[in-house]
Amino acid sequence: MNFSVYWQHADAVSKTLYFVLLAMSIATWTILILRIIGTRQLKQVTQAHLAQAINQLKSKLAPLGFEQRKAVAEQALLRQMALEKASAERGVSVLGTIASLAPFVGLFGTVWGIFHALVAVGKSGQAGLAQVATPVGEALIMTGLGLAVAIPAVVAYNICIRFNRTLTNNLQDQAHGLLIDTLLQQDSKQQPAAASKSAEQLVGGQA
Repeated sequence: MNFSVYWQHADAVSKTLYFVLLAMSIATWTILILRIIGTRQLKQVTQAHLAQAINQLKSKLAPLGFEQRKAVAEQALLRQMALEKASAERGVSVLGTIASLAPFVGLFGTVWGIFHALVAVGKSGQAGLAQVATPVGEALIMTGLGLAVAIPAVVAYNICIRFNRTLTNNLQDQAHGLLIDTLLQQDSKQQPAAASKSAEQLVGGQA
């Protein structure tokens, strides 16, 4: 079984399927590398992004009550978390699509190659095992190529899902910490102001 012999006898459809599988393989490894690098970068900047989202609202939180401040801060953090998770999930769906389609693309290439091999054998009038086994065996290469593309895509998809799950857990922990700190800071600022206002009212009443 020689791939060069198969390539010489392959038609336009078989060669197109081969290049499709090659493009899928390149896309799989490219997305995996970019997602690993991107997720590591996101882990380093998510804390700053969440803090920035809260800092932009601090001036608006001051006149609100406790429950209102909590609701507004939660919505701001949830919106920023959604943006971070959307950024981390870019390209992951492509990996799932490649993992699902690659085996069938390879299988279609094999069926197409076997069909043309049998047609060629029929035209030659020689239907011995030696005449059938070689072209059919060479056509099976496409199935192997499809699996060679699909298996790394499945592994890459699972790796990205695991990284995103870890990132989501980190985002939730950081958001909870920021929410507690923000509410405590606002309460600590409002308590002295309320105490001074009460003292002024008491002094005014005595006068």
